[in-house]
Amino acid sequence: MIIQFTLTVPEGKNLLARGVSKLPEVGKALQSGKILLKGGTTVSLISDILVGQRLRISGRISPRGTMSSGKEPFGPHSILIENGKVTNVDDMLEEVVKSMGGGDIAVISANAFDVEGNAAMMAGAALGGKPGGIISGLMAEGLEILIPVGLEKLIPGKIADSVRAAGRKKTYSSMGMSVGLVPLIGKVYTEIDAVKTLAGIEPVVIGRGGVQNAEGASVFAAEGPQENIDTLMGLIHEVKNCDFHEQNDHFLEECGPKSPGCKYHLGCMYRRGFKWERE
Repeated sequence: MIIQFTLTVPEGKNLLARGVSKLPEVGKALQSGKILLKGGTTVSLISDILVGQRLRISGRISPRGTMSSGKEPFGPHSILIENGKVTNVDDMLEEVVKSMGGGDIAVISANAFDVEGNAAMMAGAALGGKPGGIISGLMAEGLEILIPVGLEKLIPGKIADSVRAAGRKKTYSSMGMSVGLVPLIGKVYTEIDAVKTLAGIEPVVIGRGGVQNAEGASVFAAEGPQENIDTLMGLIHEVKNCDFHEQNDHFLEECGPKSPGCKYHLGCMYRRGFKWERE
């Protein structure tokens, strides 16, 4: 039996969060280990499922470009889950990484990934900000890094080429803050993997893109037994029309002239009077 279905980007994020929460290694770490969650739109949804708490969103891509928050930071951007306890670790990330061991998991999303499974995270702050400062440590220690990332972020080339092309200080001008890319090596987990986790069948992407809020959407075909197809259809029904903005508007207000982080951003053409909307 074959089913075709379409997921918008927000629906895909919701499905990813549900899939990650059901992974055996995540369940094990919840019971007897540590889980480090680094804030982002997808990871915030994962945090909501695991501990009932959304995370602060810092950088983001919008129609205006690569933007940051327009408000003074409030609420945790990164948290540690250990023995049922949730701790804001924004100011102690290095100590947390040093304390992590086998069976512990760091969940960090990406802004881009390639067909070889390499991923990268944008960095608009000096040295990648506090999270950027511990990613190399996570990889050097051999800790498990789970990278939940939507298929809309699959790039046509190689991550290595993208890393070389980007860069905060070598960019003359940018829509929003200029960014560099921090390579991120781990287990890339997409909507395809989420469907396998939740419904036991592996879908195939048969189309991408769309209109009327389906820009960036993915169309899938999946084949399997009736029971698995019914499970998948139930999941699709649950995530349909999910909108990340519903509970996160207070985190998604964008930066502008004189915003808290404006003075630290490089290359921003809005400071030179660029207008992104037609007058």
